[in-house]
Amino acid sequence: MFDSNIVVYKFVQDLHFFVTGGDDENELILATVLQGFYDAVTLLLRSNVEQREALENLDLILLCLDEIVDGGMILETDGSVIAGKVASHNMDDGSPISEQTISQALATAREHLTKSLLR
Repeated sequence: MFDSNIVVYKFVQDLHFFVTGGDDENELILATVLQGFYDAVTLLLRSNVEQREALENLDLILLCLDEIVDGGMILETDGSVIAGKVASHNMDDGSPISEQTISQALATAREHLTKSLLR
């Protein structure tokens, strides 16, 4: 408990993962959310969970959070399912640039430039 909030955490190398909830939340559910998030991040970062790699792939990590929780409601806790959804979002280059992440938009622009130069 911390200021009437339940906090579950996990320390891995130089990263600290926290999940918080109100004092009426179930601690086991919060721990399951934390484990699912950690498992998804581990899969997406190819077991290289460290600060530098996390910063370079921050867009994927934020997409993981978006897949797990929406408006305070827990949607998914299985790490492999979360990582699969995030990877499928990352591979979707057919979406308009306005709906892509910055790294996706840069990759799309790079592909279009390469194709135009090769013609």
